[in-house]
Amino acid sequence: MVGYAFMGLAHSQGWRNARSFFDPRLVPDLVAIGGRDAEAAGEMARRFDWQHVETDWRTLVDRPDVDLVDICTPGDTHAEIAIAALEAGKHVLCEKPLANTVAEARAMAAAAERAAQHGVRSMVGFTYRRVPAVALARQLVQEGRVGQVRHVRAQYLQDWLVDPESPLTWRLQKDRAGSGALGDIGAHIIDLTHFVTGERITGVSALLETFVRERPLPGATHGLSAEASEGRGAVTVDDAAIFLGRLSGGALATFEATRFATGRKNAIRLEVNGSRGSLAFDFEDMNVLHVHDASVDAREGGFTRVVVTETSHPYVEHWWPAGHGLGYEHGFTHQAADLIDAIARGVDPEPSFADGLAVQEVLAAVELSAATGSCWTPTDHSTDG
Repeated sequence: MVGYAFMGLAHSQGWRNARSFFDPRLVPDLVAIGGRDAEAAGEMARRFDWQHVETDWRTLVDRPDVDLVDICTPGDTHAEIAIAALEAGKHVLCEKPLANTVAEARAMAAAAERAAQHGVRSMVGFTYRRVPAVALARQLVQEGRVGQVRHVRAQYLQDWLVDPESPLTWRLQKDRAGSGALGDIGAHIIDLTHFVTGERITGVSALLETFVRERPLPGATHGLSAEASEGRGAVTVDDAAIFLGRLSGGALATFEATRFATGRKNAIRLEVNGSRGSLAFDFEDMNVLHVHDASVDAREGGFTRVVVTETSHPYVEHWWPAGHGLGYEHGFTHQAADLIDAIARGVDPEPSFADGLAVQEVLAAVELSAATGSCWTPTDHSTDG
């Protein structure tokens, strides 16, 4: 694994629990963790029993005892590490968004396609697909329970940047992160829309906004005056993104991603309205899916609150008795278990790098629409126009 911060912690837990709860066909062996800060990487190794620490990702990729590389680094490093690992014959799991640009994502998808011809697998880490209630929503759509999809409403609401004195991190720098709320959290609701509906976003009309354009540098003292520029740095990404979209099946969609929804911590909301029914999900009540069957007599109609903790629900049979809910961390275990299973069976896992590229094309279309004021921007960037 390359990276040892927030995602490194979540992924380490996922690899460890996959072998404890899922009885995988292949057992993940935590060989080496990599990071530029040897002390920080060493602490992660101690906590999760990684056997070795590397301070250069190239050394990690070159190790003959490493068969899979898990990339948990900022977006500006994804393409280089992933392509090198695939060309070295290593399976790859890469955190989302796949890259910082469509060109990088396209190169990664091409490398993954070449590697797949030699049995080398790759997957992008859109972990919320593996929340049981979301996986159930996809099953219901596939079974035709909502009929023809007509509307999608997708939101990802957080408030962790409401304080203007929150420090400037790499996630607020375009050269490191690619974009702000759009790519960091908006990418999730784009992928969830693709995943649950089975359709793709074909065009968008968008607005982006940065509310706080300058923040204290890490370690700087809060309360510095604006004149103390040496203690502050420019925010070069968006704080919020709002856009309209159309799906390949004709449905209309609205999307909202923001880090300035005061009081919202991790509200991922998805509602799908169809000709025969509707589905609604909110991650802040993540073990519940609201289901409406339009064929039910109006006297008994309305949304049914389904508690997704039965053994018949996706993933749940591996965990606790019914009614004992799962949490944020379980998605990473499901992700690791699914990837291991795909490698063992010799099939390509999902979401693929091609799926990650499709999300990247939507992100690029949103940025282009917002920058140009275009009322409609297609997501097809095949001509790089």
